[in-house]
Amino acid sequence: MLSGKQRSYLKGIAHSVKPITQIGKNGITDSVVEELDLALEARELIKVSLLETSMLTAQEAAEETSKLLNAEFVQAIGSKFVIYRKSTKNPKIQLPKS
Repeated sequence: MLSGKQRSYLKGIAHSVKPITQIGKNGITDSVVEELDLALEARELIKVSLLETSMLTAQEAAEETSKLLNAEFVQAIGSKFVIYRKSTKNPKIQLPKS
């Protein structure tokens, strides 16, 4: 569980991150989960955008993907959301102490 200080730190980093994938009308499919899992392991912090055709809100999609990927929800703004998971092989982001 992220503290407020850690979440704020990650939001600052996420500001300059570009979305790596999009979720459309098919929702959160197995292939999307697999792609996000690989991206989280490589980058730790990812941003995802939702297309207008998606039946989910950014908040709903973030909560569902966080649960499926064992990741931490960072933020959802408009049609984008950010999630974080520490890399098991090559951690890059050093979170501040809570």
